[in-house]
Amino acid sequence: MLKIKRALISVSDKTGVLELAKELRNYGVEILSTGGTAKLFKENDIPVIEVSDYTGFPEMLNGRVKTLHPKIHGGLLALRDNPEHMAKLKEHGIGLIDMVVVNLYPFEKTIEKPHVTLEEAIENIDIGGPSMLRSAAKNYRSVAVVCDARFYSEIINELKVNRGAISESTLFKLGKEVFNRTSNYDQAIYNYLAAGKATAETAGLPKDLKFEFTKIQELRYGENPHQKAAFYRDRSASKGLINLKQLQGKELSFNNILDLNSAWNLAWEFDKPACVIVKHNNPCGVAADSTLAKAFKLAWECDKLSAFGGIVALNRPLDLATAKIVLKAGFLECIIAPGYEKGVEGLFKEKKNLRLIELSDTTRVESLDIKTVAGGVLVQGADNKTLDVNNLKVVTKKKPTKAEMESLIFGFKVCKHVKSNAIILTKGTHTVGIGAGQMSRVDSVMIARTKAGKAAKSCVLASDAFFPKPDAIAQAKKAGAKAIIQPGGSIADEEIIKACDKAGIAMVFTGLRHFRH
Repeated sequence: MLKIKRALISVSDKTGVLELAKELRNYGVEILSTGGTAKLFKENDIPVIEVSDYTGFPEMLNGRVKTLHPKIHGGLLALRDNPEHMAKLKEHGIGLIDMVVVNLYPFEKTIEKPHVTLEEAIENIDIGGPSMLRSAAKNYRSVAVVCDARFYSEIINELKVNRGAISESTLFKLGKEVFNRTSNYDQAIYNYLAAGKATAETAGLPKDLKFEFTKIQELRYGENPHQKAAFYRDRSASKGLINLKQLQGKELSFNNILDLNSAWNLAWEFDKPACVIVKHNNPCGVAADSTLAKAFKLAWECDKLSAFGGIVALNRPLDLATAKIVLKAGFLECIIAPGYEKGVEGLFKEKKNLRLIELSDTTRVESLDIKTVAGGVLVQGADNKTLDVNNLKVVTKKKPTKAEMESLIFGFKVCKHVKSNAIILTKGTHTVGIGAGQMSRVDSVMIARTKAGKAAKSCVLASDAFFPKPDAIAQAKKAGAKAIIQPGGSIADEEIIKACDKAGIAMVFTGLRHFRH
């Protein structure tokens, strides 16, 4: 047991600190403090000694130097059972400090602010706080070190039970937590500075990448029942699916979350009300229209068979009119939307297994794309390059009409979110056939054509990459395609263009590829 006689309390987040300080005073603990924390204690009639008075050295450099002093760190680091250490403390008039309560400057919250400056971020890098925490944690057997307000109630209870003392097991747990907190804090600072440097210098990816993740929830299993799984939050992230709110339905699965991510990202490609239906991490229906109801109908009709049991993403709050159509459509696993109109949730009450997900923060998250391989990871930037319509190049004798061009651009946006090889057949701003994830491009065209059936007549075709052979053009003609959009860049481009001219199909080159493995 460690009897607490002197405590140093200096906190940025003052939640619950008064209750802790009052309990310490109940056992006669002397309290040292700094700045705003000391002021708070004085205002609440809690006796406190300012650190500057204790050390005999004033705070300086606009508060940058407060606790970096031998009378602080000597009192924390001295081994109580080491006679030489104790003699040195006596020689220099240094007293022991038995408890440190410190939470750090809010660096992570600061950098979340829009338009935060580098100077503001740097001023919120805590130096004295981590130094005290680490000194105390190194000597955890003799110093109770508290880095988070969530431990206050536990400590208060233990002080009451042990009449002002803390147990060895609690001391160890508290000390261990410090190194977790300070390592995450340092990592957040590094990630921020590394990202800023890369952006400023357009230097690409940094030499070293470090990530910290905190478990949000355990999942029933992974892609298959024999695989364990959990959902983690990137400690440096504040936006994205980590903020989803489940309104009803079964627990989300590993596969649900993957599909929700894919569907949500595609839905927000469009300015008009849009609906995306995803199955097995591939869109099976996409539409943008004047109303959400029209968009859902068109997306569902693209491939009703595949849409059964799918994930629906909407880029507008789900209204009553659309909700009634969704109810009649068929079985769905999840619906995700930025909100739900009053009365909509009541309509779905009987569908107890249907997961209704609300994600009100619609900010697009441009995170790194990371894929694991044996012994390492592959990292790339997000595929966020926007198609420049001014750089589109019509390469055939026939030119697409204005309506066809709009439909081509829509289809090419969808391509970015479909597994390669990706072929999208569209009419207006909705899909009529999708061919995804095939080893040959012509097979993807054939699948899209089969899926579309008669609806393919007078459609346009979008391809995520170039055509290596003219066989796909022959299939596009059979489908009834009037125009094709593709990146171009194949050694067979001239042959492909000739095939389009012969078939009477307009072709547009984008110069931009959208592979998705």
